[in-house]
Amino acid sequence: MNAYSSLESRFARLSAIEGAAGVLGWDAQTLMPEGAAETRGEQLAALRGLAHEILTAPETADTLAQAEEAGGLDGWPAANLTEMRRAYIHAAAVPRELVEAESRVRSRSEMVWREARRDSDFARLAPHLAELLRLEREIGQAKGAVLGLDPYDALLDGYDPGMRRSIIDPLFADLTSWLPGLIAEARARQEAAGEPLPLDGPFPVETQRQLGLTLMRALGFDEARGRLDISLHPFCGGATDDVRITTRYDETDFSRALMGVLHETGHALYEQGRPAAWRHQPVGSARGMSLHESQSLIVEMQACRSREFMAYLAPLLREAFGRSGPAWEPENLFRLYTRVEPGFIRVDADEATYPAHILLRYRLETAMIAGDLAIADLPGAFNDGMRELLGLTVPDDRRGCLQDIHWPSGAFGYFPTYTLGALAAAQLFQAAKAAEPALPGCLAAGDFAPLRTWLRTHIHERGSLRSTDALLSDATGAPLGTAAFRSHLQARYLGA
Repeated sequence: MNAYSSLESRFARLSAIEGAAGVLGWDAQTLMPEGAAETRGEQLAALRGLAHEILTAPETADTLAQAEEAGGLDGWPAANLTEMRRAYIHAAAVPRELVEAESRVRSRSEMVWREARRDSDFARLAPHLAELLRLEREIGQAKGAVLGLDPYDALLDGYDPGMRRSIIDPLFADLTSWLPGLIAEARARQEAAGEPLPLDGPFPVETQRQLGLTLMRALGFDEARGRLDISLHPFCGGATDDVRITTRYDETDFSRALMGVLHETGHALYEQGRPAAWRHQPVGSARGMSLHESQSLIVEMQACRSREFMAYLAPLLREAFGRSGPAWEPENLFRLYTRVEPGFIRVDADEATYPAHILLRYRLETAMIAGDLAIADLPGAFNDGMRELLGLTVPDDRRGCLQDIHWPSGAFGYFPTYTLGALAAAQLFQAAKAAEPALPGCLAAGDFAPLRTWLRTHIHERGSLRSTDALLSDATGAPLGTAAFRSHLQARYLGA
């Protein structure tokens, strides 16, 4: 077996271990009894430690060097070797003891967060979050020393290869320059048009679940390789060929669960559409979280909040819930699903005000990693930012800094990818419509095949063959920017 083939076998084994950890992590957030938290934390720490040991073993480094020296690779194998080296660099920078310690603290922090969020008790989470932040800063410093990056950029690179604050800051500054004015104009127009008609509940959970499954199937979700469950915070996880998505239900408002299902199905389609021949190799992985978020947002925001989609959705809702009347007509649904109104909860935010939630979290987490914001001061800083950016006074920490699982799960560097994904989604949807002019009409008929096929060809099946900007440029003709997002918001909310 030559060096490169040996590496493929090693990374296939790593993929299996990571998949096992993914399913255990999914179970921890959906079905696991609370009393199993400590044991589960040890199980995950052991798996992550084992994966780290395999990846950073001396023979891995030696075999990588041999494969690189031998050369002779091109196309997918060459890109795979590059991604193997990247994975090795990230892992080798962090000692196994630190990996396992972070995993244990993360598992404990996630469980405490559930209780703290429920009771709006930040003090209960604070010591666990402080310890986790200390470890994440240590990991960022260790990776940064090897990669030649500051700690935050090093953590960010783990979620979005090649992404840097030097790229994000100008994009976010541009958004900040025009988005508040657009939001104000959109709200003024909506106020002049009057309130949309409310939808009368209650909406039984099982009916909502069946409706979600119907839409997942229409989108192309492969139920033989995935499932839908309930969790406190909606997510897409699991393992290769075993994609688990979750949502949460409210019998007074079905839209939260429905849009959560559509969002997570976008993630799942990316996972299920990755290149089959490379699915267990680094090059077959999704390129990064900005592109991953673009796939969820192109489904939820670009396609499934459009007027065309509402024409398809309206009769499904009427039949599912046994309702009728003007409130259940497509135009009223469109007005409801595109309502611009600042709110406390990020995951419930409309697409115009959502970037403000991300700008705030980006500001806070960069300060925490830099050591400029202590955990004890996080609630106050979060509340101040909500007042500044959205004009809201946060009533309690449950609707403030405790609402997201990201920081309690150690995901520092993840938040900016949400808004970067929104920019990419607008850019990709614009290109897809240009390439497939019949696409809007297909959405009105519930036919997602043209959009899904276009995304499979240009994003899903290309895995990590090229960089994020290269993939976007290949698909849309330009690297990541704000122009398509601005054009989309102007067209949808201002009729421009």
